[in-house]
Formats: sequence, C-alpha cells, structure tokens
Amino acid sequence: MADERPPMPKAITRKSEDFDRWYTDTVRRAELADYAPVRGCMVIRPYGYALWERIQRALDDMIKRTGHENMYFPLLIPESYLQKEAQHVEGFAPEVAWVTHGGQRELEERLAIRPTSETIICSMFADWIHSYRDLPVLINQWCNIVRWERRTRLFLRTTEFLWQEGHTFHESRAEAVEEVERMLDCYRELAEEWLCIPVVPGRKTESEKFAGAEYTLSIEAMMSDGWALQAGTSHQLGQNFTRAYGISYSDRENALQHPFQTSWGLSTRIIGGLIMAHGDDSGLVMPPRVAPIQVVVVPVTRSNDAEGAAAVEAACARLEAGAGEVRLRVDRREGIRPGEKYAHWELRGVPLRVTVGARDLAAGAVTLTRRVDGESWTEPLEGVAGRLPALLEEAHTRTWARAETMLRERTVEVSSLEELGQTFAGEPVFANAPFCERPGCEEAVKAAAHALSVRVLRRDRSGERGRCLACGEASSEVALIARAY
Repeated sequence: MADERPPMPKAITRKSEDFDRWYTDTVRRAELADYAPVRGCMVIRPYGYALWERIQRALDDMIKRTGHENMYFPLLIPESYLQKEAQHVEGFAPEVAWVTHGGQRELEERLAIRPTSETIICSMFADWIHSYRDLPVLINQWCNIVRWERRTRLFLRTTEFLWQEGHTFHESRAEAVEEVERMLDCYRELAEEWLCIPVVPGRKTESEKFAGAEYTLSIEAMMSDGWALQAGTSHQLGQNFTRAYGISYSDRENALQHPFQTSWGLSTRIIGGLIMAHGDDSGLVMPPRVAPIQVVVVPVTRSNDAEGAAAVEAACARLEAGAGEVRLRVDRREGIRPGEKYAHWELRGVPLRVTVGARDLAAGAVTLTRRVDGESWTEPLEGVAGRLPALLEEAHTRTWARAETMLRERTVEVSSLEELGQTFAGEPVFANAPFCERPGCEEAVKAAAHALSVRVLRRDRSGERGRCLACGEASSEVALIARAY
C-alpha cells in the first residue's frame, strides 16, 4: 500500500500559525526523517538516527546499570501465541499486521509482525525458568515494532518504529513492583537529565493501562503547545501472562509457583517529544547531552584576504584539536554564505555556534552564539576550546529552565467539571484535579472539553484527600488532565 509522498517544504511554517505543520516541516527540513513509500512508515535520516543513537546509548547504560542484559527475539510471532492471553490479543488485534504467505505458499498459521513481544518471550521462558534459582530474569530488547495505525505522524505515531522493551520475571509481587518503579525512574532520568524535558510520573487509569497488565505507570511530558505526550511506560503484569503461558518454577519450599512479570518500553516517539518540547520558529533546539553535533564552528573569510583566511583556518584547526570529547564540527563548505550556514545549523538545533572571523581574530577573539536563547558574546580564542564543556552545560541548564518554567506556568488546579471546561476553553494546559477513579467520572472528564483525557494519577500526590471533580465523592488521587498526542 504505497502513498504519494508530499513535496519537501521550502520553509518552516511558524508555530503560531499551524503547530502540526510546523512540526512536520521541522522534521523534514532538519533532515531527521522523511516519509517512506509505505503509508505510515518513515525513513530515519543520518542526523535523526545519530540523535536516536545518543538517546539509545544513554538509556542502554541505565538499563545495564540496573542489572539487565540485552537479548533479541524474532520479528514474527505465531498467531496461536497471541491468542493465549485474552486481554492482550483483544487490545492489540486492530493494530496487528499479518504475514499469510511465504513466497507463493499460504502458511498453515498466520504470523504476526510483532506489535510487542510479551507472547513470544513468555513462550520461550516457559522452557527456561524451572527453579527460584533462575529468578529474577532481567532482559531488554532493542528492536523494531509494527502497529497498523490509522493516523500517523513522523516519530510520534508510525506504523513501524524503533524501541526498547524490557521484560522481567520475579519471585514476588514486591520485587516486580520495585522493578516497575525503578525502570520508570530510568525514563524520568532520561527525559529530565538528558533531554531537558520535565515530566509528571504517575499511574494510568484502568481504561488507559496496557492490555493484560495489572497496572501501568507512565511519564507525561508537556509539549510547547500545552498538549501532553506519553513518553515512556512501565507495566506490572502480575501473573497474568505467566499463568496463560504456563511459566512455573519450584519455589524455596519446592512448591510450584508462577513468577511475577513486568514489561517497560520507550520508543523513537521520544524524538518527537524533544522536537515539540524545545523547538522554535527557526527549527530544532537540541539538548546538549544528546545533540549529534554539540558545537559548530563557522569560518568567516573574504575571498581577497589570503592572510586572514589562513589565520581563520588555523584558529578552526586549534578548536578542532582542543575540543576533546565535545562533538564539534567545522563547517568548511564552500560557496555558502555565513548567514546561510547560521540558518542551516539553527534549523538543526546545534547548541553552540562559534563564529571565527578575521576581524575578531585580530583582537584574539571569537563570537559564540547559544541556540536555546540566541544570546551572542565574544571570548578570547585562547582557552575557549577548554571552556566548551562548561558552555554546553550552561546551555543544558537554560534549556531545562525554559521547559520547567513552561510546565510550571501552564499547570493549573481545578475542582469541578465546570471549571475544567472553562480552563480548556483557552490555551491547552495541564490540569490537576481530585479524582475518584470511577469509569463514569473518567467519561465525564473526557466530555468536559474536546480531546481531554486523564493522563495519569500523579505519583507525587497519591493519597491526597479531596472531592472528585466529577461526582463530588471522596477521593485520594489527583488526576493530571490534558489533551494528548
């Protein structure tokens, strides 16, 4: 099923004019990704894949730091495997892509292209787990996933996407609960400390939890248009899958038990979150710790000034040699004016630009420009290479502060459905409200304004006493309510 790909936009639409179009224009013009011939699929271009590699490396280090090992499982899953857990197959059935033929021969059993891997992982570990000594099992997989989405958008919701999925088995419920919290905190650490995106952790409602889970935790991030993005999830599966797939072990008293299971995942959707959280009318704003290029050096010379050009090149070479582990690139492209180079790297969100011109060099200086706020200043060439890590850390701090301020200033407290509706009659926000968790009250929240949903029950305010905004009955949870991607 092939789609005709739209032409490359000539410029980026302003965010204030059309946020959705701004987003797509930025992804394509910054050369992060582009549409593939198959509807809903994308090609991740080198700059976008380099960003994914930086994110992947940071998260993989956390996963291994917490004792997990990487494995790999097949892309194709027999239909009979999916059928064993009823809630799971019902939840994913509309999104599953099927392989029905191998070459010219019709298969005896349909094969699902994995929408997630619980079923095949459980089927394999049923043969590998026999004793409490085999527990805990702590594994992770980096792979691609296919879910036949009706509405797609580059990075945010695609038919095929890249992710990691962790799967663990434990002796006790308490160990599984601890694991779910631990891995959600890794996602929080990635979002906040690497991507400069403040997040709200919490528990999903029953209607929003993962199909087959006892409960689901997630981190919710505010995008710069005020909408929410589910940025990472961690699921307590209890014994639902281990019972369905016949995974049992002899415990310490030699009695057969079913282990408790968790799963957790984060995908290339987080790149969409990074773009929407930080980008502006000029394009991307890259958090320094994951930026594929952290510093770009732009030489500025005159064609009739050979001596000045030589001095500029020598200064650029000094910066390259002294950059150490900083990811620095000198833009030596010929036939392109400095202003065009500035715009090129602003579009790609490079955190720091160093302009090296003969005039500044005559005074022993260079000009630096910070992407996140556009501030420019001069510094002595001598020693500037050694100061780059500190300057990047300052850019990181300012990127975080801007996003944290936005979240704080656009979060409100509401206490009734009427107040909720009035709040969302204006700009989208994050609304906190006391909530009783009844399904009818959740439906009432959704009906209060267009596209609203309970994103999570806030972990940091669990147990807070109040009166549900919908029914007025006693409540002990605070719901984060927002419009969401």
